[in-house]
Amino acid sequence: MNDSAVGASPKEASKQALPRLADVAAHAGVSAKTVSRVVNNEANVRPQVRAQVLRSVAALGYRPNAAARALVTQRTHQIGLIATASSLYGPTAGLFSLEQAAWKAGYGLTLTTVREASEAQLEEAIHYLMVRGVEGVIVSGVAGALHLEASALTDMPLVTTSPITTESAKYVLVDSDQMAGTRTAVRHLYNSGHRRIAHLAGPLSWDSAAQRRDGWLQEVEDLGLDPGPLLEGDWSPKSGYEAALTLDRAAATAIVVANDHMAMGAIRAFTEQGMRIPNDISVIGFDDVPEAAYQMVPLTTVRQNFSSVAERSVRELIHLIEGREAENTSIHLPTELIVRASTAPYFGSLA
Repeated sequence: MNDSAVGASPKEASKQALPRLADVAAHAGVSAKTVSRVVNNEANVRPQVRAQVLRSVAALGYRPNAAARALVTQRTHQIGLIATASSLYGPTAGLFSLEQAAWKAGYGLTLTTVREASEAQLEEAIHYLMVRGVEGVIVSGVAGALHLEASALTDMPLVTTSPITTESAKYVLVDSDQMAGTRTAVRHLYNSGHRRIAHLAGPLSWDSAAQRRDGWLQEVEDLGLDPGPLLEGDWSPKSGYEAALTLDRAAATAIVVANDHMAMGAIRAFTEQGMRIPNDISVIGFDDVPEAAYQMVPLTTVRQNFSSVAERSVRELIHLIEGREAENTSIHLPTELIVRASTAPYFGSLA
């Protein structure tokens, strides 16, 4: 028996049992510096060496001490995320994509949610994250016009998916090109013979809804058309259904809807009124939710690439954290029109 262990307290015995980074290095037959690179998810390690170190980490039950590492390096590798508490597809998909992007970049993610985009709630959320040692903040999927005093950030690197009023120099906007997405949808309908194109907007307090509405209006006007009816919902299928019931059948041969779930509700309302999709009215949604392709009439929609937006957001934030200046402070990534069976060419007038 090892005499040094005799009489040791449970706490001391536990400490003795904890594997150290040096133990992992000895077990794997590599240097401690190589083990450090692997556990910090640095890129300059050969795949076979990385796998060998990870096997040793698993075999020994080694757990890196993040707090101790932060004291030495003055880095926490933590990103703060502020989001609206929402079960909507877009914000939820965005959160999942950001978590994956942060993880792949070697950063942890600390999340806090706000009920509204008030300056007080945003400042409170930022303070919450700063206390937890985040190195930068992403504001994603928050409804409303954002405003922050520079004092609230204390020069904290910031990336948002919505325009924000702030004097902070370390600020970059990264989002899908919402306006271009709806413009493409309108142009597709126009090229298919439609001249009366309505729009069912999301709640216009959301920047994304306002941009999609503006894209519809600008494209209609650029094509020399009179704007069709403008309706508004709250992103839900129910609101799309109720809004569609109010649409004058003779007022539009097509409608661009600000998200897929409202589009599904609208299709239900049109069908109940005896209208055929797309023979009597063509419908385009936005987002390309997973169920869009599996409706009774598969939905034509504008697809956002949430993974690309998340990866670019994390990349831009890391650049700011590392002290690099942003080459572009307003980045809009392309969307893609996915054409399915809910749109068709229009040849004559509605009955």
